[in-house]
Amino acid sequence: MRHFTSAYDVPDLPKLLDAALAFKKQPRFRENLGQGRTLGMVFLNPSTRTRISTQIAARNLGMETIVFNASSDGWSLEFGDADVVMNGASVEHIREAARVFGEYFDVLAVRSFPNLQNRDEDFSEKILKQFIEHAGIPVVSLESATLHPLQSFADLLTIKELHLEKRPPRIALTWAPHLKPLPQCVANSFAQWILAWGGAELTIACPPGHELDKKFTAGAKITHDQNAALAGADFVYVKNWSATEPYGQLICDDQNWLLDPEKLAKTNRAKVMHCLPVRRNLELSSAILDSPDAVVVQQAGNRVWAAQAVLAEILKFDT
Repeated sequence: MRHFTSAYDVPDLPKLLDAALAFKKQPRFRENLGQGRTLGMVFLNPSTRTRISTQIAARNLGMETIVFNASSDGWSLEFGDADVVMNGASVEHIREAARVFGEYFDVLAVRSFPNLQNRDEDFSEKILKQFIEHAGIPVVSLESATLHPLQSFADLLTIKELHLEKRPPRIALTWAPHLKPLPQCVANSFAQWILAWGGAELTIACPPGHELDKKFTAGAKITHDQNAALAGADFVYVKNWSATEPYGQLICDDQNWLLDPEKLAKTNRAKVMHCLPVRRNLELSSAILDSPDAVVVQQAGNRVWAAQAVLAEILKFDT
């Protein structure tokens, strides 16, 4: 595996899941794999779990990490075409910046968000692709304009740990209220990974107008009836996301989409998932978050082992 940007970069998903579980049991059993290697982590947007878990994962493999917060630590970057006239606020073009990162680091990890204003630009993954094109070294997505693969890999790992029955798990991905429109990355990515895994039944519930793009959800059942999605579910993933049309807007403010214990009772004693951070009693009720039904901390913990399995696979490929 050269780069890690989506589920489809993974040549053998079951094998990568097994590797992550092995690291969870023995975090340091490959501690020399990354010796003498440096992971550069470039953040164009804030991060808590992604940053810390990836740093721990790299350390467990013997790598050194350098964190670069682009908005505060360096010059403002330009992502326009090569012939752009840089007479505005941007000081350094990505063509030079990424190539320099390629000189400094062995692996580059990049986090960026969509602008939620131009659908075509966001869906083109313009920023992430330019880092890949110009850096010349393996690139790991720490979240991009449309996907959050490390989060989704950890989510899948959590489901694999918890679902011990032989039948495929029934999973509901449900939209949640919020104060502002959020990126579709986590929801897109979760759907993509579950469908790529092929070992589950996925139903996605959202208000009209908040349907995710079919390029990520083909194979899932889509409904506007949250109760129907919850019925018999083994896992419920709660997340807000903005509309695809009109793009990037929050067109529903119906607080009845909040998941509470009464709704959860319709499930098959489902475990409740969320990527965090979560706004209590807006996206998800405190009664659920403070109950054994919530596995959000386990998901966050699994971020380390997911990142470690990915980095180890890249290091083996790039040796």
